Amino acid sequence: MPGSVTIGHTDALVMLSHDDAKRLSTMLGEMAKMLESSGESRLGDAQVGELCRGRAASREELTGWCRNLSQYLAEHL
Repeated sequence: MPGSVTIGHTDALVMLSHDDAKRLSTMLGEMAKMLESSGESRLGDAQVGELCRGRAASREELTGWCRNLSQYLAEHL
């Protein structure tokens, strides 16, 4: 379907509408900014831990993942 994003892994597919993919891209970009921020909008360490489901992912790793996925989606819309 034109304007859609399809994410596949073997036999499971996830489809997002163009608008949802655009919104997700924006949200991930903003999350990266909140992870990097040093001001009031900075996500705290406890919040980062929750976002990573308790895994040992670093703030920098999560920031990079959010930024890279945001850019990838934006470039493919």
